[in-house]
Amino acid sequence: MSVTDRPAGPLTDVHVPGHSLVPYGQGHSRGLGADALGTHGTAMDRLVALGLPVVPGLTVPAASAASLGEPDTARAAVELVEQLSGRRIGDRGRPLLLRVSASASAEVAGLPPDLAAIGLAPPCADELSAVIGREEVLYEVWAATLRMIAEYALDVPGPDLDDALLDATGPKARVEALLTAVARHTGRPYPDDPAEQLALAARAMLARWASPRARRSRKSQHLPADLPVALHVQALRIGPWDRSGYGTAESRDADSGRFSPQGSFFRGVRRSAPPPHPGEPLEKLDQAATLLEHSLLTLERHLHAPVRVDFELRDGEIALLAASALSRPPLRASVCLAADLAAEGALGRAEAVRRVTPAQVQELLHPQLRLTGADELLVRGLPASPGAASGPVALSSERALELAAAGTPAVLVAHETTPADVPGMLAAAAVLTGSGGIASHAAVVARGAGTPAVCGADGLRVDPAAGTARIGSRVLREGDPVSLDGRTGAVYAGTLPVTVAGPPPELSTLLGWADGVRRLGVRVNADTAAEVNTAVALGAEGVGLCRTEHQFLGDRLPLIRRVLLAADPAARDEALLALEDAQHEDFRALLAAVGNRPVTVRLLDAPLHEFLPAPGEAGDPDAEHRAAALREANPMLGLRGVRLALLHERLYPVQAEALFTAWADVAATGVRPELEVMIPLVSLPEELAAAAAYVRGAAEAVAERTGVRMPYRLGTMIETPRAALLAGELAEHAEFFSFGTNDLTQLTYGFSRDDVERQVLSTYQERGFVTASPFARLDPHGVGALIGLAVERARGVRPDIKLGVCGEHGGDPESVALCDDLGLDYVSCSAHRVPVARMAAAHSALREPRDESENPR
Repeated sequence: MSVTDRPAGPLTDVHVPGHSLVPYGQGHSRGLGADALGTHGTAMDRLVALGLPVVPGLTVPAASAASLGEPDTARAAVELVEQLSGRRIGDRGRPLLLRVSASASAEVAGLPPDLAAIGLAPPCADELSAVIGREEVLYEVWAATLRMIAEYALDVPGPDLDDALLDATGPKARVEALLTAVARHTGRPYPDDPAEQLALAARAMLARWASPRARRSRKSQHLPADLPVALHVQALRIGPWDRSGYGTAESRDADSGRFSPQGSFFRGVRRSAPPPHPGEPLEKLDQAATLLEHSLLTLERHLHAPVRVDFELRDGEIALLAASALSRPPLRASVCLAADLAAEGALGRAEAVRRVTPAQVQELLHPQLRLTGADELLVRGLPASPGAASGPVALSSERALELAAAGTPAVLVAHETTPADVPGMLAAAAVLTGSGGIASHAAVVARGAGTPAVCGADGLRVDPAAGTARIGSRVLREGDPVSLDGRTGAVYAGTLPVTVAGPPPELSTLLGWADGVRRLGVRVNADTAAEVNTAVALGAEGVGLCRTEHQFLGDRLPLIRRVLLAADPAARDEALLALEDAQHEDFRALLAAVGNRPVTVRLLDAPLHEFLPAPGEAGDPDAEHRAAALREANPMLGLRGVRLALLHERLYPVQAEALFTAWADVAATGVRPELEVMIPLVSLPEELAAAAAYVRGAAEAVAERTGVRMPYRLGTMIETPRAALLAGELAEHAEFFSFGTNDLTQLTYGFSRDDVERQVLSTYQERGFVTASPFARLDPHGVGALIGLAVERARGVRPDIKLGVCGEHGGDPESVALCDDLGLDYVSCSAHRVPVARMAAAHSALREPRDESENPR
């Protein structure tokens, strides 16, 4: 029966064979889920239940999808869609065609393309083209459908179809060529009857889904080869060009994250392949745009996610073809939606916080490279400090400073960095080193400054004298442009575009709610007033670690060198006086920026080699001799921390007097920081007792001189396994502990934090020995167990002792959760990781209660 032969009488009840045809909106009431209806069928059910306008259609459940290839079922489906749409195929006044699509029980790549223009036949094609007003639009869609049906349902060989289309110019000619090829191969003309066409379309869909190529695609997605699909039959209502079309819209603007429908609209009949031309903006929908906006808003409130819809416009009215939550929504959109839903009461604040991960917070706070896929990767190192930057190569700190002064921040490239390089590091756009790990000098300084950095780039050879850096066979010259991603550790040739960081204001709202949930405090590792100001603006509650040795970097390095290389006591006293003046100035600025918050100041703790001049640079033979005598084979385990202070007995008293005097100065202005003085690298209770006596003596001396008694806590840094084991004895002398997890990890494992990541840990991770670098993620079984033991023993002696972590683990989400489990009071991290730690601490607090047997303590 042809289209033109079908009676055009009134619509009547349709006989549906069995339960194989399910109109949109009736699946749930029949007890059918995604396994039967597919993702599209369940989505259409949802749209109907929400009262949103949908294109009339039905689903053939997966278990009976093959029945649509049978004439009786196909005819019943045609009649049911006609009844649902109030139109008939072949009716010249209200034209109708059909579209067939497929969906599985979950989102899957490789589904067969939609087949549209079902019910179209030569006798009525020109009439429908006239209704649309564009002949090529209808014939393009028809040709695509004919091609797939011919190959997959009528077994016309693909090469024969290619030959038939070889000389066909234009969509109408392709249709005629395909119809001729079908008739020649099958011995009968392509059917005019809509039901027969629908049955062929269903068979083509299922044959395409069962093809070897489609099965390979499912295997690559780790899906069953025999995964079934449901088939869907939709009304394709034909209308005039200027009042008809189709499009796609998403609910949120990707850049701002705000609710603002984005998408495009195409005139004509929807096709599977994207049109070759750009669509029109959604504003062209006129009054229909209001209904589209309402639909998107309704779906967001129902799905609690940014959404995407496919829609159809007929006679100026919108109807939805499909709708789903975005599988990978823009990050800003997710953040803004979570805040919007909570503000409207659709979500609780805690649930809104759960929806934004710490990793997403970090991504929002740092610039990102925009990769094209054709980018030239030079090398991949360790992701030492997040963020991205492009710039010319600078092979020295001095050159980085020169370029920055000229308005061109560079990428500082070095084998390794030293305290003398800090001014150049702070001026650089990014830092790249060939050695060192994520706890190395370069990494720590870069994170503190918020500068992107990649460390331990394997194969990087720097020759400053020649002005070159070699990576494998590739030679970079000073001034060559490179781009660096500190989040992934990748370094690229050339200047790549960088997306500027700029979190939406809603992130601050969510972080404020996170603060109301978390138990752990969050402080910052900061050495200068500028770093403190940055961190406080990012939500830090105080300073968990001020590394006083970092105040001697760059231009101030000679101050501490004069102390170490002094020829006699008089020269040392003179050098200490200059050091005290400089420290007093730095401490006063730092404490003023801290305000009435807690601040933990660690007295000098740095490996001696970081302060000593390179061989030949001491200035005179005597100083050269003294410097050589101080050089150590293993400086990380040598004369540093409390050991240096016990051999240079005026060093800690001078630092403490500068600190207490600065506190008295700022207290006179009404600011009273909660001062905590920390003794580093203690292994013996006797070391701590002796150093504590220095600090108390300094406090008494300042009190006598100024008349101001400073309230302060005295504590120690737990950096050695022995200190952790003797935590009970140390707690007799200390009012707080801060776990220095960088050194504690190094000493517990026996790993060099400067070398092991590049040379050992990458292999260990490949072999499955460790899942992550223990310098990036706190080891729960070894280091974590030591911390847990120290917590238990310290609180057994001093129940009110304050306990925190000040290694960079304080900014790693999993490490933050472990610190929460261990019962610590706060974590401290670099300024730009403070928001990450705030969110991580909230997520930790919102977890399901842990089984105590899992606790490392």
